[in-house]
Amino acid sequence: MYSNKEEIEKFRKLNGPLIDLRSPGEYYKGHMPNSINIPLFNNEERSIIGTIYKRNGREKAVIKGLEFVEKKIELILNDLFNVMDIYSKKNIKNNPKESILRLYCARGGMRSRSISWLLDKFNIKNITLSGGYKRYRKWILDSFNIKWNLIIIGGKTGTGKTKLLKLLEKNNYQIIDLENLASHRGSTFGSLGMKEQPTNEFFENLIAEKLNSFNKFDQIFLEAESASIGKCKVPHELFKQMKKAKRIEIIKSKSERIMELINTYSVFNQDDLIDSVLRIKKRLGPQRTKIAIDSINKKNWELVCNSVLEYYDKCYEYEKVGKENITTIDMTNIEDENIIINSIKEFIKSYNEI
Repeated sequence: MYSNKEEIEKFRKLNGPLIDLRSPGEYYKGHMPNSINIPLFNNEERSIIGTIYKRNGREKAVIKGLEFVEKKIELILNDLFNVMDIYSKKNIKNNPKESILRLYCARGGMRSRSISWLLDKFNIKNITLSGGYKRYRKWILDSFNIKWNLIIIGGKTGTGKTKLLKLLEKNNYQIIDLENLASHRGSTFGSLGMKEQPTNEFFENLIAEKLNSFNKFDQIFLEAESASIGKCKVPHELFKQMKKAKRIEIIKSKSERIMELINTYSVFNQDDLIDSVLRIKKRLGPQRTKIAIDSINKKNWELVCNSVLEYYDKCYEYEKVGKENITTIDMTNIEDENIIINSIKEFIKSYNEI
């Protein structure tokens, strides 16, 4: 008998398409990354079945479910066969005969078992996840209770923390780009140029999947973040570990930081930039808000950044109060990637010697 962790990890590592049989609404709220939604019931059908179950019991609900599926079973099977065919063609070099169709529903019940039974009749290798998505979510939440070897990269707005994360990843260090997973940069301007944010549940799934792909004994680098990134919240247990983790504080000159912000944000629509400023007008105050908006209209990007940085720098200094285990690395006017990586290596060396 496999433990929850072993069962999930075995299922995740199998070679083959991953199929979520739940309704589109369930799938949208949260799903296993890289899964394909082939629902047995649409949102309305699922609601009807749920109501019948509450009022008339399981047997009546199952009969209604069969009525819905009967009308579209051929379409569902064709979708599954097409997914399998596409997967085989893409992975022909990886011995597609060894692939297996992986199925899951909410609790590993009727939906996944009934489709598995049908696929068996067509000699299609398949496996269902015992306990379904509910079991997977337990594995996700348990992941945040594991002690991870985190190193936080901090620094004021415009110090290029995300760039540093990407450089570390390029050099084979373990990194989690929380802002990328959340599709938000964390500030009032954070949604500009980004796709729609995931649900909070799916955000957690993405983080846990990333964590579980790493060697837990090696360092994992993350950017210093607030508890919320846009509408996404960093999992509470992980955030507690982040607050206690060793921290690298990146130092850059104000002129470099302004240039970084200009390069990042001046490309966006002026009305969108003004809307972003107006969202924090109470915190900026009337004078700085007016200066920022006037400067956006005149495309005086340096003045825009100066007026906003004054506010963000004060916020950052306030948030940093009480932080311990901080090592400062001055990267002013340093662009050479080898020098930057060597600075990180020196930090890791000293960190491991403690």
